[in-house]
Amino acid sequence: MINQYIAQYGTRLYGLCLTLCANTYDAEDLYQETWLKVLRKIEKYDAARPFEAWLTGICVNAYRDVFRRRKRCPIEGAFASGEEKERAMESVPEERAPDYSYVREAVDRLPEKLRTTVILYYFHGFSEKETAMALHIPPGTVKSRLHKAKRVLKEELSDANDLQF
Repeated sequence: MINQYIAQYGTRLYGLCLTLCANTYDAEDLYQETWLKVLRKIEKYDAARPFEAWLTGICVNAYRDVFRRRKRCPIEGAFASGEEKERAMESVPEERAPDYSYVREAVDRLPEKLRTTVILYYFHGFSEKETAMALHIPPGTVKSRLHKAKRVLKEELSDANDLQF
């Protein structure tokens, strides 16, 4: 059963890990940690919820746990290599890919809560409801975080008139 989930969601999950971590070493650790937690918690999965939102929530929580323990934030700059950027791009919906690189740098500078919400909603195509479920927050909080992030990003990217928010 877990092999089916890995086959179906593995690529997008790894792309999310790369997006969060910005380097392959930390992304691979996070990817493995996420699947280990899924194995331990699979009995608690509520089939009424979308699996991808549940999986993403586990990944985001694992990201927070691992990097808080290390007392460092891996999202401080660009990807370590072009290959890492390409692998992360595979998980971004095609219609959002052209502006990805330009906006990514500005998103990296957002506070963690705003950054994670933006990554899930805009870069990975989650709905507000799916983002809320993944982050275990109310949908209204997702809306307010997105609104605040858009304000900050609009200010930073004010010269990029062709970007749509």
